[in-house]
Amino acid sequence: MSMLSHPIHDFHYKQTDLYCEGVRISSIVKKVGTPLYIYSHNTLVEHYLKIVEAFKAVDPIICFAMKANSNLAVLKALVNNGAGFDIVSGGELQKARMVKADMSRVVYASVGKTDQEIMDAIKAGILLFNVESQPELKNIDRIAGKMKKNVQVALRINPDIDSPTHDKINTGSLKKKFGIDLATARSIFLNQKSYKRLHINGIHIHIGSQITKGEPFVTAIKKTLSFIDALEASGVKVEYFDIGGGLGIFYKDENPQTAHEYASKVLPLIKGRKFRLIMEPGRFIVGNAGVFVTKKLYTKDNGVKKFMIVDAGMNDLVRPSMYDAYHEIIPLKASAAKKITCDVVGPICESGDVFAHDRDVADIQDGEYLALLSTGAYGYAMSSNYNVRGRSAEVMVKGNKWAVVQDREVFKDLIRGSHIPEFVT
Repeated sequence: MSMLSHPIHDFHYKQTDLYCEGVRISSIVKKVGTPLYIYSHNTLVEHYLKIVEAFKAVDPIICFAMKANSNLAVLKALVNNGAGFDIVSGGELQKARMVKADMSRVVYASVGKTDQEIMDAIKAGILLFNVESQPELKNIDRIAGKMKKNVQVALRINPDIDSPTHDKINTGSLKKKFGIDLATARSIFLNQKSYKRLHINGIHIHIGSQITKGEPFVTAIKKTLSFIDALEASGVKVEYFDIGGGLGIFYKDENPQTAHEYASKVLPLIKGRKFRLIMEPGRFIVGNAGVFVTKKLYTKDNGVKKFMIVDAGMNDLVRPSMYDAYHEIIPLKASAAKKITCDVVGPICESGDVFAHDRDVADIQDGEYLALLSTGAYGYAMSSNYNVRGRSAEVMVKGNKWAVVQDREVFKDLIRGSHIPEFVT
């Protein structure tokens, strides 16, 4: 193997070794071990700046969807380049504050914000809440009243559009838990004086994730613009239009739109509008900025099928198990080794603990390493301690430098806060 089929220039082979930017990945693995996430600082920043450049004509507020990857080094790199954040929890708010994010570039979604989370966000001075329901709206108004604060709010409307993506990441249909139907949203806007402490001045949509074509976005935006026109004709002023995220990336054989292609579809729709555009890209920025490295333990052949068993499991990377997601799998050291058709599986006691089914994979030696590509988004962020396994370490590379940016969890981390009460001793 001399070249990657994957279009990520910051992960590349030099002769026979896989590199991240200027660092040989095997040299990192030798010191840190596996399983291991590795992020390219250059890819991360470059993809963020692609969106900045593509939409510069309207100067949007670009809020990185922290749910995709909340590593502090990743967040800080983005803040350094002007990013804000789309957050969905109190923990994400705290991380935004730790990396000194500009709170006027932070928006807060989630269908189930607690009272404490709402209070903390109001104190922090975030730009606005993206509100998902009428009960939530009333609760924010109540809390803001107790705090004697005025709060900006955008209504997340549900345009009732089925997006061409996996059902579990399709969020734009009224069959899903997200957003407010148009009739209810219109009623809220027309009666917003009943919310004494809220300035309801924004519209938010987010129709799903890993959407590779522009048409679903265009359909949703057009439908929402018609809704905005009707509101403004009734005297409602819409100051913010948050078009969400969901831009797809390359995993296998997709042909996702570029930032400029996306902009060429969206910008003509909003040209001349007075509202401020907000965007919430996540996967598009960080997905192809990460790889996940695991060690081959051995190959099992039961006479029916071959299984390549590795030291990583679905607790480390759940996307293949949860979404049937595809990640290209390549060796850290390219060689003339033949390929075998096998399932690549981990040690977790679940039949779903599979990274690849019937995949042609390089038949590397036991103890050698494989990299799973495009794992920067929803990789470590969705990992768990299932089977009492510590979560992986994370590393960031910038040029010829690298550093551990998240320590590997050890057993004492897993039992911190655990107690056996006297009545069971």
